Amino acid sequence: MSKKKNKQDKKTEQTDNQKDKEQNLKSKETEAEMIAKQKQEYQDLWNRYLRLQAEFDNYRKRSLQEKAEFIKFANQGLISELIGILDNFELSVKYADKKDDFKLMHQGVDMIIKQLHTLLKSKGLEKIKTVGEKFDPHKHDALTTVEDQGLDSDTVVEELQTGYLLSGRILRPAKVKVAKPKKSSQEEGRSKEQPEDNKEEKK
Repeated sequence: MSKKKNKQDKKTEQTDNQKDKEQNLKSKETEAEMIAKQKQEYQDLWNRYLRLQAEFDNYRKRSLQEKAEFIKFANQGLISELIGILDNFELSVKYADKKDDFKLMHQGVDMIIKQLHTLLKSKGLEKIKTVGEKFDPHKHDALTTVEDQGLDSDTVVEELQTGYLLSGRILRPAKVKVAKPKKSSQEEGRSKEQPEDNKEEKK
């Protein structure tokens, strides 16, 4: 009875050992498959990253090239319109030379200046208002002042160089002459006396 039991136990033990071995083999195979799968996923991601990087580099190069082309030809439309005005200017000079007529040349130049102003105005250029306006340090550059009792202080009395706005932004401030109130005789007397008072204080 005991011998039979021992044999059965041995068989059971062998069966269990066999099952453990098979299970270990399966688990090793499963682990190897998982590692292989992860390696494949990593490789796929890496290849995808390289492709995206190459595409981005190509996009960046293409963008830089397009930007350079845009800058190069950005003023093409404006220059084309200016060429027409230049043609008129050359024709005016040529015709005035033939006729030897300074007045005719002056009329031609005046017409071309008007053409040029009209073109630039259509592109957003406008003159800064000056004479009679209140001095604005953002728009006006005061080169000199003049005493004038009949005008309010800081009033622009003369434009020395035209200033321009481009689409509302200051392109060039206007150079102007600004009025200052004329000093009264009493104020002038005080300003003359002041240095003498300062001398007495120093003593």
